[in-house]
Amino acid sequence: MSTRALRTAASGMLAQQYNIEVISNNIANMNTTAFKRNKAEFSDLMYQEVQTNSISSSSGGVNSQSNESKIQIGNGVQPVSTQKIFQQGDIQPTYNELDLAVNGEGFFQVKKPDGTFVYSRDGSFKVNSDGRMVTSLGYSLDPEIQLNEDTISVKISRDGRIEITSADGRTETLGDVQLVRFMNPGGLKALGDNLFAETESSGIPIFGTGGVNGFGEIHQGYLESSNVDIVEEMISMISAQRAYELNSKTVKTVEEMMTMANNIKR
Repeated sequence: MSTRALRTAASGMLAQQYNIEVISNNIANMNTTAFKRNKAEFSDLMYQEVQTNSISSSSGGVNSQSNESKIQIGNGVQPVSTQKIFQQGDIQPTYNELDLAVNGEGFFQVKKPDGTFVYSRDGSFKVNSDGRMVTSLGYSLDPEIQLNEDTISVKISRDGRIEITSADGRTETLGDVQLVRFMNPGGLKALGDNLFAETESSGIPIFGTGGVNGFGEIHQGYLESSNVDIVEEMISMISAQRAYELNSKTVKTVEEMMTMANNIKR
């Protein structure tokens, strides 16, 4: 029994260690553009049925034994997964005409150099030497948007329509910033660099226009902040710390019980 209790307490300590690591990552990214916080998820381990002492009873002078009684004893906890919480972050003004924020559902589709597509909520776009709108890492926005050499200003509407003004005063429509959403955004795979990849759990990408059919509106000159709530993370960290402490006390208690049992033999 004591060995089982030690293993159970150890699994609880390990689970809270993972929990603290997830929380620390959230706090570390509290100023990361469009970061979505993670939540650790756990499940209980299998249960073992333990037979207790049978109860004797007498009826009509004949001793009979009742059905054997069993109790279920758990074997601890295990980390299952981490879930991305795609709650809207605050929209902060930057006054940069190439900064875009999505207020509502939707991701920007980005094309990597190897031709694969990834998705991001980070709309801090730049213009490369070819005039294409790219991310901070140089990945192209898809569908591709390429500005003219004499472009002096860019205007992007709430639905993603892009209009540029040239040095001679001419205005031209270049295209649209397309948004993508998923049936289960929590199933997306986080790749780092504010990028996500499609998975079987997320479903296939659904393309659309900003402000239409459930898609969020695009705001030019703004960026979405991290959705990490520092107060909530601090409370979660204190709770995890207390849980770790209680599990460590369980280990100490079991060790003292084993010591007492060993002293009885002397």
